[in-house]
Amino acid sequence: MNRVSETADFIIIGGGIAGASAGYELCKKGRVVILEKESQLAYHTTGRSSAIFQLGYNKGDVLLHILVKSSEDFLRHPPEGFAAHPLLTPRCLIHVATVDTQDTLDDLYRKLTDIDVKVDYIDGAEALRLLPVLASEYQGRALMEHGTADIDVNGLHEGYLRAIKASGGDIVTGAEVTGLTRKDNQWQVTTSAGCYQAPVVINAAGAWVDQIAALAKISPIEIRPMRRTVIMVTPPEEICLDDWPLVMDTAHKYYFKPDRGKILMTPGDEKYVAPCDVQPEELDIAYGAYYLERATNLKVDKIDRSWAGLRNKVTDGHPVVGFDPEQAGFFWLAGQGGFGIKTSPAMGRIVASLIEGAGLPQDMIDLGLTEEQISVRRIKKS
Repeated sequence: MNRVSETADFIIIGGGIAGASAGYELCKKGRVVILEKESQLAYHTTGRSSAIFQLGYNKGDVLLHILVKSSEDFLRHPPEGFAAHPLLTPRCLIHVATVDTQDTLDDLYRKLTDIDVKVDYIDGAEALRLLPVLASEYQGRALMEHGTADIDVNGLHEGYLRAIKASGGDIVTGAEVTGLTRKDNQWQVTTSAGCYQAPVVINAAGAWVDQIAALAKISPIEIRPMRRTVIMVTPPEEICLDDWPLVMDTAHKYYFKPDRGKILMTPGDEKYVAPCDVQPEELDIAYGAYYLERATNLKVDKIDRSWAGLRNKVTDGHPVVGFDPEQAGFFWLAGQGGFGIKTSPAMGRIVASLIEGAGLPQDMIDLGLTEEQISVRRIKKS
């Protein structure tokens, strides 16, 4: 029998933004151990994100809006000492459409104003002033969404981890989970780096959450990892990107923005793949270049860099949070594909509050969030 090498109050499987934000809140209540199978944290999803703070995310999805809004104060005003630099840097966001797809702007305007996200129509001249390389077919109306910003993903993630370590918690890399059994109200977690024990296990393993559940003999939530491609392009020397906005095409779902002197572009692809170290495909890279050329008067002669990340989702596109009905002490934290970073402060608080048995945080209840909307029970209907 494997000898337990470390005991904790909470074991979190997965060291990405989901696990780190949960650990940040839980370390205030007990000892946290994070187990990460890779040799580095945030390898598959968090570290490949081009995160944007946006209250109107996913065309004004009401539930996700609540989670982003509930994260805003933390991201704009993090606790003293949490980060060396601001977590948010203002970045103008304009939603654009071609002459033939102008109705998508009107639809988006209605959805965003319905949830009180500030958004204004701007004319083609203003859109062109904000983005001087905007292609002529996009120089009709556009929408400007207010309050948007770039997120310092590394600063946010590292801030969570520092607090966990400072509280006496442990973060173990190269610790692939190979066994999960429950005995005497404790979970025994066997990994490639040793054995660990805690009464509560939080499954924050991203694309691998169903595999972790299988080790515990718990039925899956049918997570769907979706590949998202990103390319980086160097603009001509005469172009200054500093004040460029983030540009989103409302019809085709692609977007691009400045990023450290280059143009970061995603074609908006979401293609199902099995859990893996996902890599971009040539066709999606080509689509990224094509969409950038279509939206601007730039010519893409060279792709400087490309990569892909995983967006892990369930059927309704909303997070799965809460204790599993099949096994005591097994807690799901999954399905945050595309919005996990911008909602991580709220999600961390939700995890800690539910594990404590206090229900959802009151501020989120006041905004209209219910446990049923995010519970694993909605997935595992009897």
